[in-house]
Amino acid sequence: MEDTPLAILFIALVSCLIASGFFSMAETAMMAINRYRLAGRAQSGYGPALRTQQLLRQTDKLLGVILLGNNFINSVSASLATVISFKLAGQNEVALAIATSLVTFAILIFSEATPKNIAARHAEPVAYAASYPLAFLLKLLYPVVWFVNLFVTGLLHLLQLHNGNDKDHALSPEELRLLVLESGHYMEKKHHSILLNLFELSSITVNDVMTPRHMIESIDLNASSEALREALFTCHHTRLPVHCGDPDNIIGILHARKILSMREEGFSADDLREIMRPAYFVPSGTPLFTQLQNFQENRRRLGLIVDEYGELLGLITLEDILEQIIGEFTTSAPTTSARAEIQADGSFLLDGASPLREVNRKFGTHFPLDGPKTLNGLALEHLEEIPDAETCLVIADQRLEIVQTQGRSIRVLRLIPPPES
Repeated sequence: MEDTPLAILFIALVSCLIASGFFSMAETAMMAINRYRLAGRAQSGYGPALRTQQLLRQTDKLLGVILLGNNFINSVSASLATVISFKLAGQNEVALAIATSLVTFAILIFSEATPKNIAARHAEPVAYAASYPLAFLLKLLYPVVWFVNLFVTGLLHLLQLHNGNDKDHALSPEELRLLVLESGHYMEKKHHSILLNLFELSSITVNDVMTPRHMIESIDLNASSEALREALFTCHHTRLPVHCGDPDNIIGILHARKILSMREEGFSADDLREIMRPAYFVPSGTPLFTQLQNFQENRRRLGLIVDEYGELLGLITLEDILEQIIGEFTTSAPTTSARAEIQADGSFLLDGASPLREVNRKFGTHFPLDGPKTLNGLALEHLEEIPDAETCLVIADQRLEIVQTQGRSIRVLRLIPPPES
């Protein structure tokens, strides 16, 4: 190498720096590429994505060929720097130290830091471009890479660090939810909302969305035929719970469709008993996702929620669960608790039985959901007594005013939005 022209040595050194930069870029891009986007491109038959995915399936060999090439080229660069130093200044230790420092600086800037930053910011195109030469080098240097990996594998076994599997790259439900949150700008708003609501189904229980016991519309079989007929013809629902005297003792569910086939003059409690279906009970605290599966398995659309003592707490329907996913789509009955009347001053009159989760969703409030499920329950827990009308309170930075109370509950509250700053 002593007879090699100085210009050729400089060209060789620059070429080594470029080659080292390539391996640094390839390593960073291959490790930083989005595996799920890569899988999608590969599934569509895109050649570079298929080749990149194949390389990543054998990460040990891929890293082996990258590190082998990078370290070999860096060693050659150091040797070239030594030869150039000897040609320029002879066997001078100071000149050799300066040359070594300059080459180290050049490798750090031009072969490591800059290429890796570029690859980290543009991982996908860099990985696709690097997959061609890397696949070729892996075939060319396979015996050497295999030999090196023998020692690597042995050392990993010695340290009891076993190879991972595809499960290591799987996302947890919370990570998937975070991915959906960050992808909101790339999908339709409605689709984004539905996906987020799906992740919340496991944390929401039937108690959060149920119709409270006192608001359940039911049929009393002990009533007269005229009263039964009037109740059935004026009801607001297609499925009605049936009881005998005590509204809390539900004995079945009556479908309005079956009533249409009955003769009006033959209308009696015994006739209704024959066509009603046994009641379906749901334990209190059941997650909505679990209950959605239970509805599907039991071929039911309506369930009665009971506590640990068998006491009736409320009612939940399949539509209640679906509305938690896609939003309201059914026609509300006049007795619903979701009514909100806007006032001239910008405040809202809300029913005390309004579910807190629904209020938070509609008005952007942040009322706590780990305790009471309704506005009435939240206000009573906060005040620790039955308040008088015109009592004001502040919960979660939201001002509430008691408008009307009845008996042991609050019937109407006023939600006063905070003043605009």
